[in-house]
Amino acid sequence: MPLEDDHGRAVTGIRVSLTDRCNFDCVYCHNEGLGDTRGPMDPQDGEMTADEVVRVLEVVHEFGVEKVKFTGGEPMLRDDLTEIIQRVPDGMEVSMTTNGTFLPGRAAELAAAGLTRVNVSQDAIDPEAFAELTKSGAYDKVIEGVEAALEAGLAPVKLNMVVMEPTAGYVPRMVDHVAENDGLQLQLIEYMPEITGHPEWAIDIDRVHDWLTDRADRVEHREMHDRRRYYVGADGEAETPDIDAGDPDGPAAGEGMVEIVDPVENEEFCANCHRVRVTHDGKFKGCLNRHDDHRSMADMTREQIRATFRETVANRVPYYGEYMVKEDGQWVVNDDYIDRPVPTADDD
Repeated sequence: MPLEDDHGRAVTGIRVSLTDRCNFDCVYCHNEGLGDTRGPMDPQDGEMTADEVVRVLEVVHEFGVEKVKFTGGEPMLRDDLTEIIQRVPDGMEVSMTTNGTFLPGRAAELAAAGLTRVNVSQDAIDPEAFAELTKSGAYDKVIEGVEAALEAGLAPVKLNMVVMEPTAGYVPRMVDHVAENDGLQLQLIEYMPEITGHPEWAIDIDRVHDWLTDRADRVEHREMHDRRRYYVGADGEAETPDIDAGDPDGPAAGEGMVEIVDPVENEEFCANCHRVRVTHDGKFKGCLNRHDDHRSMADMTREQIRATFRETVANRVPYYGEYMVKEDGQWVVNDDYIDRPVPTADDD
């Protein structure tokens, strides 16, 4: 059975950063909440080895963790990525977030190894805008990578787009792009100034929700995560949307799916978080936004990993609504939480 924290949230997923190296330098990068710490392109001593990554996955799988997403940095800079995917415990779903530039020529190999799905970062359907946002000239390679993933059977491919002032104007074209191309979905991710800076880039995400409600043929409300999925026809003609709490079969023919991830100041989002993270240098991290909850797995013995995982889960709280609380309309750190005794594995 999965471990639950004190707020009744079972941990069923884990995100593992395989490296902090990246061949892009995106203006919004937060490197899994650690800040833009892009390192040299050569492998670093601090990165977990393949054996260490697999050991962590085997242990958390004992506790009912069913899904792993490999992230970075750019995870495909790991020469041993195929080996790591092959060694993921049986029954654990494997996905990956990538910038897509290395998928051509490797997507089929990774799918054969056990990869089931990819998220590809793509913030604009425009080479010049893409280059400005990512500080790279790899637009064509990313498009080729998405096509390679689809050909390898990794559909649906989710395109990740961070929505902020520098990118908001590209949202309509991105929505049209996924509506016009079978096998693609769009995940619009709210910009998080609290971990990336530049608060002037933040937008009112409700603007995007409202626009999509008008644009969509139908709307699905996912109650578990309090998210909305917008199903958009390729012809650009929207019918009156229906809000429904069920789970439809997915996009119909000629229809694209768009989902908004809006965690900023969202208590409902945090109340439904079911994942733990692992940093590239082997530390459990209970929350993307927090930096006081990193727990080293020391020399990576299974016993230590089990104990550290239990402590990490025991110490998880919703970031908004518990770690951060509202006072006079402003979000502030909850001093009562900060000053409380820190849970340990012995408290289970």
